Amino acid sequence: MSDHLLEARDRGVAWLTLNRPDRLNAMSNEMLDDLLASMLRLASDQAIGCVVLTGAGRGFCAGGDVKGMAEGSLQDDSLEGRTQALRRRMEVSRVIYEMPKPVIAMIRGPAAGAGLSVALACDLRVADETALLTTAFAQVGLSGDFGGSWFLARLVGAGRAKEMYLTAARLSADEARKLGILNRVVAADALEAETRALAEGLAAGPRVALAYMKQNLNGAWTVSLSEALDLEARNHSRSGFTEDHLEASRAFVEKRKPVFRGR
Repeated sequence: MSDHLLEARDRGVAWLTLNRPDRLNAMSNEMLDDLLASMLRLASDQAIGCVVLTGAGRGFCAGGDVKGMAEGSLQDDSLEGRTQALRRRMEVSRVIYEMPKPVIAMIRGPAAGAGLSVALACDLRVADETALLTTAFAQVGLSGDFGGSWFLARLVGAGRAKEMYLTAARLSADEARKLGILNRVVAADALEAETRALAEGLAAGPRVALAYMKQNLNGAWTVSLSEALDLEARNHSRSGFTEDHLEASRAFVEKRKPVFRGR
């Protein structure tokens, strides 16, 4: 792993930090390759119940490395080569969205372009008052990548998503929260503590049931009601066979807090 991505673990939570603070964590190819590899590994890591993605320094992620693009250091010589390389790295958004555990984006400062797209792929977004969200692509003559158009249209509706893409409007933390893009906005000095409490609570929860919840909610966007009911019935029944469900049932009867084991 390069030093463009840092990883730490604590209490069942994996903390991934985009680490190019001198460039507001603009995405290098090395960073994206490391991020994809880490997410793929953490998706099946039984010791981890929640992942937090954040950025070093004063920003979450400024998006693609525009300076590197201008220098030509990130470009392949052919259209096909560029397309294949980009599509391979864009898998990180799908892995985040589909992995069977919650992923939280902890946002301070700018989340722009592909940085915003990756944040939108996460299940929850917690930000402080300095957060500034923008699609930014129109400003650099690009149409957008990393699934941002797909995620944003589902969060705010097609009309608002088109406005944000076509105009590259900048949203404050409060504006983004009111639109439903951010789940929580907290004071700057409370951001890490608030995110940590949320992440550790999820990691200590009934992990199998939470994975099925995420699958149900993701499927709700693309399947019919009948198919959604089928999926819920299967997953609800499966989670009923877990040790965590049995423990929660006993705890309810005994009037105590359940202790989940994630199985």
